[in-house]
Amino acid sequence: MDVVSDVLRVAGVRGTLGACVEAGGRWAVAGDDGSAAGLHAITAGEAWLTLAGHSPLRLGAGDVVLLAAGVPYVLGDAPGSPVTACDPVELARARRTGEAVRFGTSAPDTRIVTIAYDCDRTVRTQLLFALPELMHVRGSTGAHGLDEAVRMLGRELAHPQIATTAVLASLVDIVLIQVLRAWLPAHVGERRGTWLGMMGDPVVHRALRHLHADPARQWTTATLAAAIAASRSTLTRRFPAAVGLTPAAYLTQWRLDLAASRLRTTDQPVASIAAAVGYNSAPAFSRAFVRSHGAPPGRYRAMHRPS
Repeated sequence: MDVVSDVLRVAGVRGTLGACVEAGGRWAVAGDDGSAAGLHAITAGEAWLTLAGHSPLRLGAGDVVLLAAGVPYVLGDAPGSPVTACDPVELARARRTGEAVRFGTSAPDTRIVTIAYDCDRTVRTQLLFALPELMHVRGSTGAHGLDEAVRMLGRELAHPQIATTAVLASLVDIVLIQVLRAWLPAHVGERRGTWLGMMGDPVVHRALRHLHADPARQWTTATLAAAIAASRSTLTRRFPAAVGLTPAAYLTQWRLDLAASRLRTTDQPVASIAAAVGYNSAPAFSRAFVRSHGAPPGRYRAMHRPS
């Protein structure tokens, strides 16, 4: 069981290609990435990222940064360069056509590809919200999977071919995975107490794999500890330290997230969904679902199904 893939799927994490930027000379553009996490990949040249609370960051070709939703930033040729306002009409057209937005006082020598990542915000087990406000992966780190994905992204944008739209739709999701693969091993200790904290504790990781593989099983701390060949006291201590929840609280949250996903995407009866996620009593499931998602299952389905 790949728990990261499982959470990405249930949370509905999706990437959308934004405008490409071509810039040269003196230039700077401000943004806050709105309500979505924003990724910026430098495919040519260099740029400086200015972010409150951080020293200015020089970005070279091959570098990738992922910024949390709503974090204000400035990208430019140097810290302190005058910011040029984006024409929203031009920006919307560029996103629609795939053409680049140009900035600067001379011919472009820097190219930046942007991607926005959003998710279903009714899901409580989240990966995007567990990320720090800034993740930076240098092109020189030897993260070959990320390098290759970014290069392919740049080639598809520069030289569209048949099915380029389909290729780009897959690449934006691959880039996110490759950023996580490149960044997390060296920073996993920083994420303790969030969902990603499990990456730094093999005992907790094994426990989560069991919970995700069989969420309907009537797990107890004792049976879960036995399944991963750990003591109950070890699991009781290390699970909340890594993830921020007890095993029982995490299992409840995950079961209700799975149920919410099925309510949104299937026509299964509520009783069947309740049983599939480990509730033998439909009323007990309904009460737990109201506490978690603020509405009974039937009303939640009506509110969140596509019209």
